[in-house]
Amino acid sequence: MTELLVSTKKGLFALAGEPGGDWEIVARAFAGEPVDYAVRDPRTRRVLATMTSPFYGPKVFYTELPASDWGGAKRHEGWEQAQGVALPQGGEQALERIWVISPGEADGLMYAGGDPGVLFQSADGGSAWEINAGLWEHETRPKWQPGGGGLCLHSIAPWPGDPDKLSVAISAAGVWHTDDGGRSWRRGNQGLTPRYLPDEVIAELNLPEPPPDADTALCVHHMERAPARPERMFIQFHGGVYRSDDAGSSWSEIGAGLPSDFGFPLAVDPADPDSAYVIPLVADMDRVMPEGRVCVYETRDGGETWAPRGDGLPQKDAYLTVLRQAFQRKGSGPSLEIYFGSTTGEVFGSGDAGATWFEVTARLPPVYAVSAS
Repeated sequence: MTELLVSTKKGLFALAGEPGGDWEIVARAFAGEPVDYAVRDPRTRRVLATMTSPFYGPKVFYTELPASDWGGAKRHEGWEQAQGVALPQGGEQALERIWVISPGEADGLMYAGGDPGVLFQSADGGSAWEINAGLWEHETRPKWQPGGGGLCLHSIAPWPGDPDKLSVAISAAGVWHTDDGGRSWRRGNQGLTPRYLPDEVIAELNLPEPPPDADTALCVHHMERAPARPERMFIQFHGGVYRSDDAGSSWSEIGAGLPSDFGFPLAVDPADPDSAYVIPLVADMDRVMPEGRVCVYETRDGGETWAPRGDGLPQKDAYLTVLRQAFQRKGSGPSLEIYFGSTTGEVFGSGDAGATWFEVTARLPPVYAVSAS
């Protein structure tokens, strides 16, 4: 049985079912409130969810209860609010949103990324959090620029088996790496080409040694690490899809063959570092499926070639949008399960690594994020 946690504009939904079989909505929590992201920690089975209240700002909640005991429409019943999700007092910036929550590589270690370009970490499974000072106090921060969705830290990529190594991506401050548990950070942006910037800025970025403040306007949309080969990473950029084979220090564009260089979602097969999936959208000014056809594009050779996978997906007059966190996978190899949700409330899934697709549900509120376990 697969569980999907679907974060929407009007609450968190838990769905259960089997690929290609019947699915049901098991529970709903935080009814009527925008839930930005939710995930089940595979080590403890604890569920963590983040929401952004128009009155109280971003909050993180957690529960050990099974979905069937979430309390239905009683919003927060059965959930505890996490502590420490806040910026340092006395500053001029406000915490706008928590975009993502991710388990780390040590017992109890959790990460949360938010706007304005902030990383939180927890040592107790998400009950209490503290800000990562190394990234928050980085000397280049005053020059960081927000993307269209804000200055959001949206991608967190641990290194399998090593809790000291971590990579994050920030829109639009690029890629950052740490090798010492977050005490110090370095950039990893060589080769990323922001075609939306003036030519002279692009030229500076692609120098062998770019100026120290030249890569603070790099709008990474999503980043993933290949678990089977941790030094291989993939990026969906504001314009282009990229691959790194040196742990994110430098990048090569691999988007030739895709119908568009714009998109948000990205997923990698944990068993195969050559296999990745993206969902292209037309362009930054037209964020819908090309030609109204819903297709997931797959590469099995590290981005040398791409193939559309749309068997079972709407192929006519389907102008859907899929956000960066609304694309998730479970398992690996030939039985890899892949799921994605749209801003018009549909959720689709595949149980055979994208070869064929089925509809999970079609009438949810706008989907912000999907996670699978």
